Amino acid sequence: MIQNLDLFPVGNCAASGLIDRQGRIVWGCVPRVDGDPFFSTLLSDRDPGAEDVQGLWAIEAEDLAHVRQSYLRNTPIVRTELTDKKGDTLEILDFCPRYRQFGRVYRPTAFIRLVRPISGTPRIRIRLRPTVNWGEAPARRTTGSNHIRYVGGPATMRLTTNCPVSHITEERLFRLEEPIAMFLGPDEGFDADVAATTSRMLNETRDYWRNWVRTLSVPLEWQEAVIRAAITLKLCAYEETGAIVAALTTSIPEHAESGRNWDYRYCWLRDAYYVVQALTRLGAADMLENYLGYLRNLVDKEKGGHVQPVYGVGLEPGLVERIAHALPGYRGMGPVRIGNQAHEHLQHDVYGQIILSTVQAFFDERLLRPATVEDFRALEPVGERAYELHATPDASLWEFRGREAIHTYSAVMCWAACDRLGNAAVQLGLLERAKYWNDRAQEMRETIESRAYNEKLGRFAATFDGEELDASLLQLVDVRFVPASDPRMKATIEAVEKGLRRGPYMLRYAIPDDFGEPKTAFNICTFWLIEALHLSGRGDEARDLFEEMLTRRTAAGLLSEDISFDGNELWGNYPQTYSLVGLINCATLLSKPWAAVR
Repeated sequence: MIQNLDLFPVGNCAASGLIDRQGRIVWGCVPRVDGDPFFSTLLSDRDPGAEDVQGLWAIEAEDLAHVRQSYLRNTPIVRTELTDKKGDTLEILDFCPRYRQFGRVYRPTAFIRLVRPISGTPRIRIRLRPTVNWGEAPARRTTGSNHIRYVGGPATMRLTTNCPVSHITEERLFRLEEPIAMFLGPDEGFDADVAATTSRMLNETRDYWRNWVRTLSVPLEWQEAVIRAAITLKLCAYEETGAIVAALTTSIPEHAESGRNWDYRYCWLRDAYYVVQALTRLGAADMLENYLGYLRNLVDKEKGGHVQPVYGVGLEPGLVERIAHALPGYRGMGPVRIGNQAHEHLQHDVYGQIILSTVQAFFDERLLRPATVEDFRALEPVGERAYELHATPDASLWEFRGREAIHTYSAVMCWAACDRLGNAAVQLGLLERAKYWNDRAQEMRETIESRAYNEKLGRFAATFDGEELDASLLQLVDVRFVPASDPRMKATIEAVEKGLRRGPYMLRYAIPDDFGEPKTAFNICTFWLIEALHLSGRGDEARDLFEEMLTRRTAAGLLSEDISFDGNELWGNYPQTYSLVGLINCATLLSKPWAAVR
């Protein structure tokens, strides 16, 4: 079976893993999302069913005939049903425990697998083969009467189970006559009945997620798609610090043999801004509040100086890019990268994203910690940096590695930083500061309109004094720089669509970059086009295109970063927060109002 991205994520905002359509865990890192892949098969060139494959956790039925797989409703708990050729059936429930306990959220770096026979007596084999040091070797193993320890990597993991340990270590076929519970977590004693305890954890985890979903303000239409996207965005949070990663994977190429293989297991301030923007629209204030803590720590750390576009989930600034040579890569398409050179880039839009993420806290009375005058004062140096840099070259949001220019999107986001500081100052009653920031925003607006608008072409350009197109120009409407009804913006939308649309889907840009011409479409850009079509009066076209994008999701209801021009294959890291943000925003924008059913 060829590797693909038709995968079901599980997680608890500390641990995360990806499960394939045969019920095998093929990806999962410890002790954090950006750690060593304990399960690494996704980045191998091997069929996960091969006898000698490493880096997975498989529960296999002998003579498998049929598989059914889905999430339990409104949870990230995966149910896989395996049926053999005799009709004997078993069920696997996969989840990472998460629920409130002792006045805090219990979310260990742990994976739970519950296996039970449904009909007949299926024969199964359990293959638990973790790797260490980025696939260099199998984890060393020690055993006890009811546990197996896996050592040699950055975190020792312990499996506690009521299954005979030798069934697992010997990988022997055996009859599944009674339920099996397996808890793979920290190297600690499990001083309780593993079957009863994991069953309780299942119920409490299920209840936690269903209660969280009940707090969301979902649109009338496409609720199942929106809920699944929202749950998965929450799985991309590293709750201990408030960071939000761009995806759960590294090095899934943007297209076949492209070399465009990046590590997305870090917190891009831009991506995180879009995530909290989308979830705030759904009422998920907990995600916003936790991320704001991450931002406050970051702003304090940088003391008004240069802000990187990306940091580690523990606020680490150094994400030195290197190659993991032991892993051949997704379908053998290496390299497998650890770290991301973008931490060295100048990307000036980040100053806007810090303030746009934070400004709601000056107005939102739901928050446990509303923003204060002191928070405003701490943000003002960020605004000063935005003003200072708004008309200077950077690598753009697309992170070009071989060229710089003054990018319109970056300049507009810097403008938005100063504009929103003016709004916050008014809310706080700091009228002199409001005038200061509004004056700066107006000055920046005049510069952008004179240099980003191309009079000859009658539209905005992607760079100052240039002619280039890129899809980020569609965001000028979202940040309220120019309304969709403005003739300049209408012409820009038409030009972007004509120049970058390939069938239903949108490119980021069409010009060659450091790796040649793009050969796949970028999913968030298609969602940006959908928003622009709707706001410019082309509502029916927008709905049709949105429905098209929904058909391209995996069985789990999710999207990666990129899609082939024919729509038949997803590429890029998965699940991609950008893409899920686009789904939520478009559903919210396009849906009929709730009043339609009242």
